[in-house]
Amino acid sequence: MILIVSHPTDEHTVGVLGALNRLGHPAALIDTARFPSDASLTQRFDNHQQSYEWSLDGQSIDLTTCRAGWWRRPQPFTLPTGISPDVISFTSSECYEAVAGLWAALDLNWVNPPERTEVAHHKPYQLAVATKVGLPVPRTIITNDPDVARGFIAALGPERTVYKTFSASEQCWRETRVVRPNEIAVLDSVRLAPVIFQEYVPAVADVRVTVVGQKMFAAAIMPTPGGYEFDYRIDMDGATFEPVELPVETQHRIYALMKRLGLVYGAIDLRRTPDGRYVFLEVNPAGEWRFVEERTDQSITYATAELLAELAQR
Repeated sequence: MILIVSHPTDEHTVGVLGALNRLGHPAALIDTARFPSDASLTQRFDNHQQSYEWSLDGQSIDLTTCRAGWWRRPQPFTLPTGISPDVISFTSSECYEAVAGLWAALDLNWVNPPERTEVAHHKPYQLAVATKVGLPVPRTIITNDPDVARGFIAALGPERTVYKTFSASEQCWRETRVVRPNEIAVLDSVRLAPVIFQEYVPAVADVRVTVVGQKMFAAAIMPTPGGYEFDYRIDMDGATFEPVELPVETQHRIYALMKRLGLVYGAIDLRRTPDGRYVFLEVNPAGEWRFVEERTDQSITYATAELLAELAQR
């Protein structure tokens, strides 16, 4: 059995479940948003054995039968309504302790291990590891000191400085932006929350690298001529996608990055400069790939299913 921790509206999860079905490998989907309101979790321990059971809609999954796990997109718990904030806080904490302990207790080959995903997700750590394995990175500061931010921008020039958030969601999404002259006057707001400032890296293409175990899928993304050059996500329909093969040295450094981060899967963003360098921007341990696959015919969904099936046999 292959355990998938995600939710049924994630198209990547749906695609991999379909591929696993075609490969003849059983898989179980756990949506943590159903816990504790709809789903129940029972863990038993005695001197000789342990058991872990997840029950939902009258059906139970014996999690000890799972041999591989895909930590895809776990969702927040759905807690009861109409109870006090203190009870909500207590309930949330108890649910977290029970479920987090479950993932660590299961004897699974994970893609990726939940604890490694949590650490590798943090951009300051990614940049530190990338430099250690020899991947070029842009000049970067992460600060909530307005004076430090002003000094960095003044040294590079606003037109050569971009800024970005640590994370983005559908509710609060921010693209990578170049610093506009009128934004210099509001830099004091940096005091409220740290910001990532980086040197703008001119590029002939962005490169999305999807690593699935020992397989690497790289795609060059060229924006529409005259389009938004700082973030290809702004106009993906107008961008040009094409599969590319990275230099062997860059491949080795990416695999070294993945090993140090403890990741089996990762979606990596690079920029290819006019002089042929590949500059590292970030890695997402649960990054999307369907937008690349649909435009390049790279078989990333199938490769992910194959990897999970292989890990389930170990």
